[in-house]
Amino acid sequence: MKLLIAASGTGGHLFPAIATAEQLSRHQTPCHIEWLGVPNRLETQLVPGKYPLHTIQVEGFQGKPGLGTLKTLARLLGSVVQVRSLLQKGNFQGVFTTGGYIAAPAILAARSLGLLTVLHESNALPGKVTRLLSPWCSVVAVGFEETIQRLPRAKAVHVGTPVRDAFRLAPSALPPLQLPIPDDVPLIVVVGGSQGAVAVNRLVRECAPAWFEAGFWIVHLTGDSDPDAKSLSHPQYLALPFYDNMAALFHRATLAISRSGAGTLTELAIAHLPAILIPYPFAAEDHQTVNAAAFVRAGAAKVFQQKDLTTEMLTTEVLDLMRSPQRTEMAEAAGRLAIADSAEQLAKLIQKTVGI
Repeated sequence: MKLLIAASGTGGHLFPAIATAEQLSRHQTPCHIEWLGVPNRLETQLVPGKYPLHTIQVEGFQGKPGLGTLKTLARLLGSVVQVRSLLQKGNFQGVFTTGGYIAAPAILAARSLGLLTVLHESNALPGKVTRLLSPWCSVVAVGFEETIQRLPRAKAVHVGTPVRDAFRLAPSALPPLQLPIPDDVPLIVVVGGSQGAVAVNRLVRECAPAWFEAGFWIVHLTGDSDPDAKSLSHPQYLALPFYDNMAALFHRATLAISRSGAGTLTELAIAHLPAILIPYPFAAEDHQTVNAAAFVRAGAAKVFQQKDLTTEMLTTEVLDLMRSPQRTEMAEAAGRLAIADSAEQLAKLIQKTVGI
């Protein structure tokens, strides 16, 4: 049986798709998976070697309608024809997509052939493609329960958002951190998502001296686009562009300062890690703020808009939270939001829907 997975762009779209694909590969019924992506995006690094990768030229509709809109529409129609041909020639039984603009040609092509389609929407606020095309999907799996109310015309089910395999292991089963951090010190982890967060990085470096004085350690994942990433040096400070063993790092941490992409929030919840969330202000339709609001309502996080957050505010908020019993309550609330077997649930849903 053959399944085409359409997932492209950032880790928020790719990691849940990869986790689900790995779960499908473990199923007792053989499943052949191939991938649909876009050239020069993250999937060209993560997918080859695991699954055959097909690429198409497609992009989202940006800005006001005009000549550029017509070009984007023409490209979309061309990509639908390409995907339709791929599905026919490959004898695929169904399509699974995690949303974003690549989902549009995948869903439209599958619909034109009468193939079954499963769409996963990880954000609390569904994206434009999800809102428009979800009624044409066989089923829509959602990461936040409240998202179901925002998709009234779709058959939607809450399964959470799949995470990387390591996050489903017990902390004792994870590889050691291999970072020079003492066992008994409070640890702050700063993470800006798969693309980093230069504005947050700058703010954290300004706050850091007060946190060092309080005895806190910081692991700062700066991303690879921050020109000042190496500007701060201190024995209690580790700056890394990325770090592979994120599950162990989150389990070791005392507090996270983070963007609020759906994938990162899911990992924070599974690790029972309280967080100060700073939504990415330029995310489509400000969906990261909607994600963060769900965690705030649950008592698992605090949220601050980047434009409103000052060095003094963040310094004080972290100092107060690290010393407060509220942090333990937030950790427990985060754990209640976690769906650790999301990948298994989603894989079973795909198997049931597509017939794999």
